[in-house]
Amino acid sequence: MQPYFFPYIGYFQLIAAVDMFIVYDNIKYTKKGWIKRYDNIVLTHVLEHLDDPVLVLKRINDEWLAENGRFFLVCPNANSPSRQIAVKMGLISHNAAVTQAEAEHGHRCTYTLDTLERDAVAAGLKVVHWSGIFFKALANFQWDRLLQTDIISKEYLEGCYKLGQQYPNLCSSIFLMCEKG
Repeated sequence: MQPYFFPYIGYFQLIAAVDMFIVYDNIKYTKKGWIKRYDNIVLTHVLEHLDDPVLVLKRINDEWLAENGRFFLVCPNANSPSRQIAVKMGLISHNAAVTQAEAEHGHRCTYTLDTLERDAVAAGLKVVHWSGIFFKALANFQWDRLLQTDIISKEYLEGCYKLGQQYPNLCSSIFLMCEKG
């Protein structure tokens, strides 16, 4: 799990909805051995760090997810307003570009709802729901500064969360809810 400048409501809702919260870290199982399958798996802000994300998604589908289980997948959104503003400012060449700061943080790629769904389907997963989590027009470093003031209220944060439900393509994070394919 990555640290954030503040936890968003949807993040805690996802954690509360699962039986087990798993962080992928080079997990190895004995081939054809007994493997516990999970009813709920959450992978949050991990996929963009992996060299072969489809391979990990395939293992989740084929090896770890129970027959009627749910898989919740959360990633930063390449189409977030802060990234679109960065393109207009000439800071990045296109929305999906991996910035130097992201690369230093271990990001290998960025995702939109379309590309996230593409990789999930390529891994054999069945996407049953998708959405955004939080509308955020500012970059993380700007939020960090802003949160040191008293400008941001609980009501403002709740409004950003609700706006994200209305405009998922403009959220800072996007998610898929998948079932075994």
